[in-house]
Amino acid sequence: MSEYRDLLPIAEEAVMRASEAMRRRPAGALTVKGDRDVASELDYAIEREVRAFLVTETPEIGFLGEEEGRVGSAEMQWVLDPIDGTANFVRGLPMCGVSLAIVNGSEAILGVIDLPFLGSRFTAAKGDGAYANGQAISASSTSHLSDAIVAVGDYAVGPDAEARNRLRLALAAQLAAEVQRVRMTGSAALDLAWLAEGRLDAALTLSNHAWDMAAGVVIAREAGAVVIDQHGAIHDVDSTVTLAVAPLLAEAVLATYHKAASMATGNQ
Repeated sequence: MSEYRDLLPIAEEAVMRASEAMRRRPAGALTVKGDRDVASELDYAIEREVRAFLVTETPEIGFLGEEEGRVGSAEMQWVLDPIDGTANFVRGLPMCGVSLAIVNGSEAILGVIDLPFLGSRFTAAKGDGAYANGQAISASSTSHLSDAIVAVGDYAVGPDAEARNRLRLALAAQLAAEVQRVRMTGSAALDLAWLAEGRLDAALTLSNHAWDMAAGVVIAREAGAVVIDQHGAIHDVDSTVTLAVAPLLAEAVLATYHKAASMATGNQ
């Protein structure tokens, strides 16, 4: 049994509270964080409520939230995205959820993702497997890119969006030429959970904010997926790119990424 499994009930209680808030409370006023980037009043409220609960239950573990940052300096910390997919949530699109992880140093070791409008909760602790609604799950056995359904992360926004999107656009073009279908859901947590469940064959995000990725990374890994960076090295919280892939496709997806990177820089 995983040494971290005893923390799962606390994580699930925290996420349940957050999911109930998403189901029952409106988004409220929006705060502009940057170019085409907003947080809702409910994002802040959920983060504060979950943080208060976790600090009381596990004072020895630090906390990092997307909206209000870090509390404490412990090596082990909770990492929360109170609403992953805020833009979807505000518009009433169901592809959104709560993502809560524990990160120990640079490694995600426990994760819970709840998708309140889709009726799914995903859990994993390092060494203990991955589960959806209490049932064991595993990544797909797809072995050819032509059979693969691949999710890609959102396009960049902000002052350097044009430069950052060159690679994203090149990757989308390369995938369109090679895979069965490309999808963009607007929620990194959902992409990684569906990868773990075998609904998707890869989830590619050209960034790596811990609150977006950490819970999904441990869930995907425990389901048998390969999670690497753009160099093929093991992904951790310090990586700059997140390539999460069904195991038989890892080599092919990494090659596709490198083709796209060459296209984006004009080194074809």
